[in-house]
Amino acid sequence: MRLRALLDTDALGLRLLGGEDELDRTVRGVMTTDLRDPSRYLSGGELVLTGLAWRRDADDSEPFVRLLVQAGVAGLAAGEAELGDVPEDLVLACARNRLPLFAVHESVAFATITEHVVRQVSGERAGDLAAVVDRHRRMMTSGPAGGGPDVVLDLLGSDLDLRAWVLSPTGRLIAGSKVAGPALPAEVCAELAAEHLAATRTGRRGPHRLSVGQATYSLFPIRSSGRTPQAARDVRETVLSDWLLAVEADAGDWPAERLDLLQGVTQLISVERDRRDAARTVRRRLAQEVLELVQTGAAPAEIAARLRVAAPVLLPGLGAAPHWQVVVARVEWQDAGIEAGPVAQALLEEILVDPLATGPEPSDRIAVAHTGEEAVALVPLPAVSAEHDGSETGILAEALLRSVREPLSAGLDDDGQLTLGVSAAVHSAEGLRGALEEARHARRVAAARPGRVCAAGHQELASHVLLLPFVPDDVRRAFTARLLDPLRDYDRRHRAELIPTLEAFLDCDGSWTRCATRLHLHVNTLRYRIGRIEQLTGRDLSRLEDKLDFFLALRMS
Repeated sequence: MRLRALLDTDALGLRLLGGEDELDRTVRGVMTTDLRDPSRYLSGGELVLTGLAWRRDADDSEPFVRLLVQAGVAGLAAGEAELGDVPEDLVLACARNRLPLFAVHESVAFATITEHVVRQVSGERAGDLAAVVDRHRRMMTSGPAGGGPDVVLDLLGSDLDLRAWVLSPTGRLIAGSKVAGPALPAEVCAELAAEHLAATRTGRRGPHRLSVGQATYSLFPIRSSGRTPQAARDVRETVLSDWLLAVEADAGDWPAERLDLLQGVTQLISVERDRRDAARTVRRRLAQEVLELVQTGAAPAEIAARLRVAAPVLLPGLGAAPHWQVVVARVEWQDAGIEAGPVAQALLEEILVDPLATGPEPSDRIAVAHTGEEAVALVPLPAVSAEHDGSETGILAEALLRSVREPLSAGLDDDGQLTLGVSAAVHSAEGLRGALEEARHARRVAAARPGRVCAAGHQELASHVLLLPFVPDDVRRAFTARLLDPLRDYDRRHRAELIPTLEAFLDCDGSWTRCATRLHLHVNTLRYRIGRIEQLTGRDLSRLEDKLDFFLALRMS
């Protein structure tokens, strides 16, 4: 389609601000962005939609426009919702660089423009492809009963003979066409998600291709179709929350027309993603209200009243008041300046979904808020019998991460860490403040562990391991070096195995007989080794204090 055609559609709310002589340019697609440099995601011919969140002052307009021109975009449309009128510096920059500029009225959603352009572009390329997109648009905009992403995947399969699936960033299957055959195995989904996240982190332009067994898959990112108030300025702000479209085909041999069609399909599916996020608004607001009451020390009666409002929304028809668990998550990057709270919120919503569940809305019983860099989930549990405390049927920290560790580690790469903490179940509003602090303590324990994706549960807070992560690193190193370095040096020189002997001796509670049996040693040989340990360290392993020091040193080393 031509840029000129956009002005002929009143429903789009577009007003031309400059570039009248360039309106015969061909539009090949649409991209919504508020990145300061979106060039890596542009292939040329796009109509770029922006909410201007990238603009901090007038000097930002010229570099942004030049990047668009170098990428070969067809035109730029700027929304008026954020700043009111489009800034004059942007108008002048577009005029200098001969880039057509449109203003988008604040009443018009970017999704509306995206859908219109996708339909028109697809229609001009091939009537059958236009029918796919148009049929899907009608079904998806008719509401949840229309079938959601599954509908367009069915059409891709029946009309274009393409087997395709929509996956979450953790590799959970969100949608798949009925003609695609059996669902993708969970391990394949996880591998595809990991490849997509790793490729996105390195800045490689999609579609990304990956061979698994005898099949080749092409991976297309599905990004938000709407403009958010705080649009992402860094790929790390969205990499852990974007969906992806996996197509069983090698897109490296595809013509540009088919690539553009798949790009249009991802934009249409993103409309469903935005609708899913909008549906979560009530649950998020409930969680935010409860969290604020708990953190400000509100009276239990006030918190209980808010929970009575939340319970029917989260567990309709439950009848009895549920038990609650609190889960705290945090995504941290090595360098500052990345807004991680919303990312942690979206990621926690995804992680708390049953990994065997499918579809875009299995998390409609989870309320997640975020405050600063931290996300907090209020998870209702059906009330259990009085003799149980709820923990046995509740969330287990390590189980949350079992199926998502591989893909998320790829997305975090070498500069990020995801940590989670899980509280015990509580039965009333009085216990929520303690549960929140318990979950936060557990998360800090998880943060002290090696690895990109770590979790800890309330069960671990009743052990000495709770104290170890909070020992300063310099104290930890000095303490362990003072006790263990002489033994390590001796083992290195004489292959005496003093460290394994010490570990076994402590594990056997100082029992000579049991320790000798475990190590397959004569008791006299064991006594000789323990004597050598005491001589090298100046400690006495018959004393409880010295046993405890060695035990802690081994745990912290």
